[in-house]
Amino acid sequence: MTDPYEALLAPYACKPSESLGRIHPEKQSPRRNPYQRDRDRIIHSSAFRRLKYKTQVFVVHEGDHFRTRMTHTLEVAQIARSMARVLRVQEDLTEAVALAHDLGHPPFAHCGEDALQICLKDFGGFNHNDQSLRVVTRLEKRYADFDGLNLSWEVLEGMAKHNGPVLHDPLPPTIAEITGKMDLRLTGWTSLEAQIGNLSDDIAYNNHDLDDGLRAGFFKVQDLFELPMVGTIARSVHKKYPKLDRTRKVNEITRRLMGLMVEDVLRETQRRLALLNPQSCDDIRNAALPMAAFSQEMLPSVTALRKFLMQNLYRSPNVNRIRRKMALVVKDLFEVFSAEPNCLPREWQALIAAEGGGDQVKMRAVLDYVAGMTDRYALQEHRKLFDPYTIQDLPSV
Repeated sequence: MTDPYEALLAPYACKPSESLGRIHPEKQSPRRNPYQRDRDRIIHSSAFRRLKYKTQVFVVHEGDHFRTRMTHTLEVAQIARSMARVLRVQEDLTEAVALAHDLGHPPFAHCGEDALQICLKDFGGFNHNDQSLRVVTRLEKRYADFDGLNLSWEVLEGMAKHNGPVLHDPLPPTIAEITGKMDLRLTGWTSLEAQIGNLSDDIAYNNHDLDDGLRAGFFKVQDLFELPMVGTIARSVHKKYPKLDRTRKVNEITRRLMGLMVEDVLRETQRRLALLNPQSCDDIRNAALPMAAFSQEMLPSVTALRKFLMQNLYRSPNVNRIRRKMALVVKDLFEVFSAEPNCLPREWQALIAAEGGGDQVKMRAVLDYVAGMTDRYALQEHRKLFDPYTIQDLPSV
């Protein structure tokens, strides 16, 4: 397909016609460019649907209006696509990277990840970024000709380098496996599209976690007054609208804050682009610094907000009590399934047998099974395994 919008892109944008392809070669779509196909495959995947019932900060059953991993992902994608349009880079690629970035998150957010890290300490640990790549290259079973979603090189590159160049030795297992099939240029920066997608993750969670924390009553608007930038916004809104109800006041504060962060990233990125004057996407990858970034003036305010959220939300007693319980759920599930794999569903037992068994194969299968669970399913499985009054569903006869 010839993309009619390609001519409108900046010289440093990733051009669909110049994509480096896929692990499994496919014919091009007559109607969609490669990154549109990637985006659509991600949205239609089972892993994407499961994000609806995975924790962002608050466990799903704690309230209908708190963010889930899916609503977080959609907010990241919206911010990313808006910035991509201003910077004249490939919007579909930016959106695909944003939509895929959390597909490997286990249930119960970072406490689930921490629990799996402990369970797997003798088997290389757990990394949700590497697990996201495993989902899109192996675990999704939708196509007759290959496992995974067979995403383009550019999306896999953006996922692999979500946190910047990959300099680990040894490499995380899935990244190492992909690198054996195609060179992701791990030691360089990623495309500007992926940089935008990844920075949009920071903007989204800083703002919506602040919003959710205020909604849940973990802190008040007045508690923000002494924070740099955030305090200025909060005081201004409080002064201008003294009788405004809390919901509208919180929305106004986070709306203004997000706008300031996005504008700052756009200005700083445009400043860096002007200095580098890149003429290709590889010029972006080979630059000394990332192009998408907060300005030096904005960074102290972002750091102060993160510290505030860490102290008053992520490490608050109520959140930590829930985190402890949910971490135990993940730990219990992993220990039971790894000690007694005959408790796994039959298709997972068959997968272990087909790959020759052994501790490494078994642990990998148990990890994939547990990491893929939603909060709701993990709690149901835990209840079936540990509550003697819960009867396992039996097939009808």
